Amino acid sequence: MPGGRLTQQERRQIALGLADSLPYAEIARRLERPTSTITREVMRNGGPTAYRADLAHRATEQRAHRRQASTARGPQPAPQPHGRDAEAVAAYQETLTTVLMVSGVPRMPARVMACLYTTDAGSLTAAELARRLAVSPASVSKAIAFLDGLALIRRERDERRRERYIVDDDLWYQSMIRSARDNATFVEAARQGVGVLGAGTPAATRLENVARFLDFVTESITRAAEQAREILYSRPEAASGTTGPDPDHR
Repeated sequence: MPGGRLTQQERRQIALGLADSLPYAEIARRLERPTSTITREVMRNGGPTAYRADLAHRATEQRAHRRQASTARGPQPAPQPHGRDAEAVAAYQETLTTVLMVSGVPRMPARVMACLYTTDAGSLTAAELARRLAVSPASVSKAIAFLDGLALIRRERDERRRERYIVDDDLWYQSMIRSARDNATFVEAARQGVGVLGAGTPAATRLENVARFLDFVTESITRAAEQAREILYSRPEAASGTTGPDPDHR
């Protein structure tokens, strides 16, 4: 199996595969590359609808040049708490970012989420995020606005009145409940359609089947989320206050 960086010819083959609507796994098989390599390559360079082979190749060369220049200047990755391998943590953040992007989160919000989830405190300020991600404050601000709109993070003021952005256990519970509510809204609309289209007609039957399916799934999701929250996320009072400044913040 080939190793190393993707060549320009391989990137052109990826672009052709995307144009033919081939799945990542099939493109990877044809190139004898891991599927994860193809997924990262596409999501890092605009996604399946905007991927351009020549632009992707140029962007990769520019990133490599910046890394070489950074290495020449001599800075090393910031020390990690608990004896963690800084390079392994950075690689994992990239993997988590890719997974989030595949699920539909744009790249910068995905990078912010990955950064937050890999800090022990689960919270950072905008300045800390900008520094860790080596991006502008404006980029962080846009990403935060996107994540806040979907309630994938929450905001809190610390003792210095700085706004901190937080990820915690309860966010996934709230996300599940929102999804259940969205399903319930669609169920109601679907059953309104049954009345309009006429019960027993093919179109009405289709809508009724969707409504019944979502009814069942929504009830199951809500019940499971409530049970999981009660069993897994119950914590003693002493565990509160874990969203303070990041212990590895300097």
